[in-house]
Amino acid sequence: QAFFCLLLCIPWGSSCPPSCRCTERAGAKAVLCSSQHLQEIPKDIPRDVVLLKLDANSITRIPSNAFRHLSHLEEIDLSGNAIEQIDRAAFRGVAAGLRSLDLSGNRIRSIPKEALLALRAKLRLANNPWHCGCALQEVLGEGRLDPDSVRDITCHTAPRLEYVGKPLLQALDSGANFCSVPQRSTDVAMLLTMFGWFAMLAGYVICYVRHNRERSRGHREHPRALPGTRGRAE
Repeated sequence: QAFFCLLLCIPWGSSCPPSCRCTERAGAKAVLCSSQHLQEIPKDIPRDVVLLKLDANSITRIPSNAFRHLSHLEEIDLSGNAIEQIDRAAFRGVAAGLRSLDLSGNRIRSIPKEALLALRAKLRLANNPWHCGCALQEVLGEGRLDPDSVRDITCHTAPRLEYVGKPLLQALDSGANFCSVPQRSTDVAMLLTMFGWFAMLAGYVICYVRHNRERSRGHREHPRALPGTRGRAE
C-alpha cells in the first residue's frame, strides 16, 4: 500500500487521458481519474499502467475487454460509481496479474460469476444492492473477497423474503442455499414441458380414435342406402 501511495505523488510526462492525472515511481505508473464525472472507462489509458483509480465517477457499465490491453495492471478502484452491468469478459486479459479490485458502493444487483471467479485479485463488493442468488454465493465461496468488506454484502433482494436486508454471510449461516433455487425452478419447468407434450399426444390420440370411429360408422351406413337407391332408380 505504501508503494501505491508513492505512485500518487510523482508525475510522469507520457500521454495521459484527459481529466486524469498520471504519476510514476520506479517505472510503475498510476492513472488517477477520481471524481472527474466520467461516464465510461477511458479508452486511451497507457498500456504500462499499474494502478488505475476510477472511483467517484458516473460509470454505469464495465464492458467486455475493458482492460485487456493493460497487461501490467495490478489494482483497479471503481468504487463509488453507478455501475449496474458487468459483462462476462469485463476483466479478460488482466485476470492473472490483478491484485486488487474495488467495486464497492455501486448499483450492482447481480454479476456473472465468470467475470470474477477467474480473478486472483482481492475483491471488495460491499454496499451494493445485491440480489442474493447462486452467482453471488459462488463468488463468496470461491472468490478472494476482502475480509473487512464481506460483512457489508447485504441482500437487497432474495428468493425468500426472510433474507432481505440481512448480510449474505448471516443468511448462509442460517442454512440458506441460493444455488438450489434455480435447480428447483428448472425441475418444475421440465415437468410442465413434459406435461404439455403428454397433453398434446393424448389430444392427438383422442382425435385419431374419433375420426376412425366416424369413418367406420359411415362405411356401415353407406351399403344400407344402396338397395333403396336402386329401387328408386328402377
